[in-house]
Amino acid sequence: MVDAVDAARRLAPRLAARAAGHDRDGTFPEQDFTDLREAGLFGLMVPPELGGAGADFARYAAVATELARGNGATALVFNMHASVTGALTAVTEELAEALGVPAEALAARDRALADAAAGSWYGVAMSERGAGARLSRLSTVYEPVDGGYHLKGVKTFCSGAGHADAYLVAARSVADRSVVSQFLVPAGAGLHVERTWDALGMRATASHDLHLDVTVPADRLLGGVEGLALVVAQLMPHWLVASYAAVYVGVARAAVDAAVEHLNDRGLAGLPAVRARIGRADAAVSAAALVVAEAARRVDEAPGDAETNRWVWRAKLLAGTTAAEVAASMLEAAGTSATRRGHPLERLYRDARCGSLHPATSDVCADWLGIAALGGDPDRDGTTPRW
Repeated sequence: MVDAVDAARRLAPRLAARAAGHDRDGTFPEQDFTDLREAGLFGLMVPPELGGAGADFARYAAVATELARGNGATALVFNMHASVTGALTAVTEELAEALGVPAEALAARDRALADAAAGSWYGVAMSERGAGARLSRLSTVYEPVDGGYHLKGVKTFCSGAGHADAYLVAARSVADRSVVSQFLVPAGAGLHVERTWDALGMRATASHDLHLDVTVPADRLLGGVEGLALVVAQLMPHWLVASYAAVYVGVARAAVDAAVEHLNDRGLAGLPAVRARIGRADAAVSAAALVVAEAARRVDEAPGDAETNRWVWRAKLLAGTTAAEVAASMLEAAGTSATRRGHPLERLYRDARCGSLHPATSDVCADWLGIAALGGDPDRDGTTPRW
């Protein structure tokens, strides 16, 4: 079996070759996802007994970083799929018993994972205008109906909208608005994509609005128990926070690579100021990569542990800020010619700037870490709910 990291590394040049066109036109990189499917990467987080590679969080992070060195937008959408499949896989038999997950829900989980290993991929429909990704503030609602549940609402920033095979949708109960549940909603009737995505960076993610007015079978309720979404968010913050970090480490590394190529091509590598910028950028990206790797190691060894979670939030904060700072420095080192539309550094600069804005934003991460350092409970002592 081909190693997933090696497969991602080999795919990266292909993704990079297409990146400029998709960024310019704001189009979704469908061929990239064909390549990911053919490489078996949709089954990265799926257990071997269900046809997947059985990767841990550290292996995911390494794969995401390599993909992002090719195209950050493609890696970002892949992150959403890995977040869904990774979270499903993390519900062990012991955790399922503790959460009261019924046997039929575990069977539905296994079907979703087997479908991913066979080539299906999943998007995430969580964020909403005015609520962001805070589950407790969502306006999308659901209610039980004969044979399943009816969901209605509008999601924004839904990466891969109109292209995924199914979407992880978070919604609040009509009967009790404090109850938040998640559903794996298949693409098709009852879902409408509104093409709203025309952004500064990550333009190829097709992160359009997704309108839902749909009824799904009962087995599409993840976990088979209502109200698990907030519990799972606190148990597995790495999939909601740190999974983005690996992507932006890859984007930052790509910016250094592009700057080195540009500077060598133009004979500017002999300038001391230019060399110093490259050296600082290399050190900063390597440091951020080590923090992401440490967070991933701890997630694999002690998921949900208090110290693990500190590393999770550190990873997201450092990856986002490092990507933005490194990309800006590399653009300055390369000079005005690199600011032209179509130059890799111009695109990478815009893509990197998005890292601090993805939930949890850098300010939220820093606040969480500050409360923790001061001896408080960062999930409860903030001025606004984390989830």
